[in-house]
Formats: sequence, structure tokens, C-alpha cells
Amino acid sequence: MDKVDYIVVGAGVVGLAVGAELAERYGDCSIVVLERHDKFGQETSSRNSEVIHAGMYYPAGSLKAELCVQGNPLLYMFCEKYQVPHRRIGKLIIARDDSEIGSIEGILAQGRANGIGDLEMLDRKQVAALEPAINAVAAIYSPSTGIVDSHKLMVQLERLALSLDAMFAYRHEVTRVSPVKSGYEVVFNGPDGKEDVLACRWLINCAGLYADRIPASVGIDTVAAGYKIYPVKGEYFSLAAKKSQLISHLVYPPPLKGLKGLGTHVTKSLDGRARLGPNAYYVERSDDYDIDNTHLDEFYQAAATYLPFVERDDLQPDMAGIRPKIQAPDAPAADFVVCHETERGLPGLINLVGIESPGLTSSIALASKVADMVAAAER
Repeated sequence: MDKVDYIVVGAGVVGLAVGAELAERYGDCSIVVLERHDKFGQETSSRNSEVIHAGMYYPAGSLKAELCVQGNPLLYMFCEKYQVPHRRIGKLIIARDDSEIGSIEGILAQGRANGIGDLEMLDRKQVAALEPAINAVAAIYSPSTGIVDSHKLMVQLERLALSLDAMFAYRHEVTRVSPVKSGYEVVFNGPDGKEDVLACRWLINCAGLYADRIPASVGIDTVAAGYKIYPVKGEYFSLAAKKSQLISHLVYPPPLKGLKGLGTHVTKSLDGRARLGPNAYYVERSDDYDIDNTHLDEFYQAAATYLPFVERDDLQPDMAGIRPKIQAPDAPAADFVVCHETERGLPGLINLVGIESPGLTSSIALASKVADMVAAAER
């Protein structure tokens, strides 16, 4: 049986970053990234808002707060070093009326507690100076929030990993994992549909929407552990080009209760287009990206509360994405899981589960954390 040092399961942005980081730190080791699709980033990593978040929403001390705040400058540095298109466009988190001022003040306090030093509270006149076309009585301004071309980011991460001799096996779908004395045996179906097996010392689970399958395969009760994935779909509607020109920044209302989502906000692409979304609702399937056109009215009504220039005909279906939440319906917000499973008697297995937003922003920091876990275990 063939054996390598590291297997990374999943070639989304986090799996790519982990593969590149491991190859950079441990260049004398063999690293294989297994991905069930025929190329990288075919799920959550390519179906999102492409925002580089600052990290003000998440509880102090949480992994989401820690890794987002760490990851923000690391991602900007990576983009500058490898010429990945990006822009520090800035974000406004708005209060549409006086009743929402307390909510954004709480976000401001949380952001400062998380170590974000550049947040500003703006009054109505200051908001109007930045975004004269929107309705808002106040806002938090986050100048370090930005946007990135996620596809070109993943291109560069894959290129970096390959240049450091990491190997990528596309169309290789992991079906089960067995712990063995010296590591793990990973069974997969290859491009020809035939079953094969590859052994490893370290198994890094970055499988995104399917990240609960590997812990289940090695006997972890995913519900009890908090690893069960509850797919949440988010749809986007694009704004007409002329109306897109009326907005210069990312514009967010206060987030949904329990951080289920960040509300129907406005994001901008690098070419200037604007989108509304995403909404957020639980679904059974992790592969249904159809947009329900009957949701257009919901988007229009949400947008009309702070974008008075938007008319219903300005909105068109754009895309949908699915988030790998580990927050069950009506449950409290859940943190990232990044766990070396030594306490469960599974040394060498690192599970990354529930890596939804801000996973893109946190990708470089997540990879560094994984590599640190490996280093700590091998001292």
C-alpha cells in the first residue's frame, strides 16, 4: 500500500491553504490533497460574497474572531505578494433608524474587544458623505474590510503548493477512513470509479460541506461532538448596472439574530457590479444551487429599507451558495472546529468542521494553525 506523510481532504480555499502551508513548512515530506471534483473550489469557496472581513461580529475569544482578525492582514499580504486582485473597499454597517443604533454600537464594542483598531462610528452626515444614496441614521465604518477574487486566490494557493511539491488528486472522492497503528488508511474512488486506498501519518479534514463524514467514519458521534453539518443556502440577486454605480462601499444592515447570517447586504465585485444577499435558510441537499425566483420580493423589500433608489425590476437572480453550518436550527451560533483529535484517541487526525464565513478571510490563518498543531505534536 502506498503511504504519504500528509493527506488533506478537500481543495476548497482552506484545503489549498493548508496544503501550501504544510508544503512550505515541511518540504521534505509528502503531501497529497484529495478532491472529489475535477478542480479546486467548486462548492462554498466559489459561491460566496468574496469579502475580506475585519472580524467584528464574533465573540471575543472565539476561533472565528481570532482567526478572522489574524487572517485579514495575512490575506492582504498574500494577495499583494502573489498579485491576487483585491481591493480595500471598506464597509458600512448601518442603522436604518434610531432603533438599530444600539445594535451597531454593540458590534462596534465587539469589534474593538476583538482587537480591531480602525473602526469608526459615523453619524448621518458622515454616512451621507460616503454613501449619499442610502438611507441610514448612523453606521460603523470598517476601512480594512475588502473584496478579493476568490478564484485567482485559489489559483495562486494551488500554484504555490505545487511549486513546493505537494500533489493534487482531483476526482478522488474519499469514502471511508480507518485508523491504523501508524496513521490512517484513506479509501477513495478514483477517476475510473474504482476503489483504492492510500495511507498517511497525518489526515487533515478540510472537506467543507461534507466534513462531518470523516469523523463519522472513524467512530466520532458527530451530533454529540457538535460536528454535524446543517447545510444553509444563501441566494444572491444582482443589481442593475446603473444602480450599482450609486454604491461605493459594502453596505450591511445589522446581522440576523444568532449570527445565522449577516442580513441582506450589498456587496461589490472588483468590476463594480453590486449584489444583494445572501438570505439564509436550512436545506436538505448540499448540491442544489438553483435560485428560487419567488424570493425576489423578499430581497426587494429588504433592500428598499435602506436603498431607496432600488426598484423591483433592478433585481435579477445571480447565484446561490451553501454554507457548512454546525449550528442546528434554533441553536446558538457555533464556532469553527479546528481539533487535533488526540483526546479521542486519534492522533494525527485534525478536523476542520463548520468552516463557513469568515473562512475565506481566515484561510491563511487556519492553515498556519493546522501547521502549528502538527509542529506541537511532533516536538
